[in-house]
Amino acid sequence: MYQFRPETPDDHWEVEALYDTCFAPGREALSSYRLRDGVRPVPGLSRVARDEGGILAGAIRYWPVHIGTFDALLLGPVAVHPTRQGEGLGRDLIEDSLSLAAPLGWDRVMLVGDAPYYGRFGFVRLDDVVMPPPTNPDRVLGRALVPGAWDGVRGNVTRWVD
Repeated sequence: MYQFRPETPDDHWEVEALYDTCFAPGREALSSYRLRDGVRPVPGLSRVARDEGGILAGAIRYWPVHIGTFDALLLGPVAVHPTRQGEGLGRDLIEDSLSLAAPLGWDRVMLVGDAPYYGRFGFVRLDDVVMPPPTNPDRVLGRALVPGAWDGVRGNVTRWVD
């Protein structure tokens, strides 16, 4: 059994260590990280999962981005500690956090990932949304949190500016 709660500043370095464990070296060189530089994760949506002993088992973060004149959430990274993988925790983190996004005023969420995995959460390829290079366009996926949220959304994904 896991407890899900918002990530706090006290969780930051532990979550970063989890990401280092789960992802290849150089992960911060990816184009999605350029969109995150100097931008705070979205409060309340960036979540951690801890077991009964308080041990971090998984984490998910969301970042605000612009697509042309539209705002969107950029999901990622999501990670589950290798000793906890295969328990459905990644799925639970995604579903838990997505259920909170629309009530917080977000209409759409995007990510860069594998369509077969994220398709089961309602993500589809975004043909008219362009991530900074060298992102593979086949991996740019989105999900509408409210009906029609992606209608007419097209253009380059850019770093959040208030």
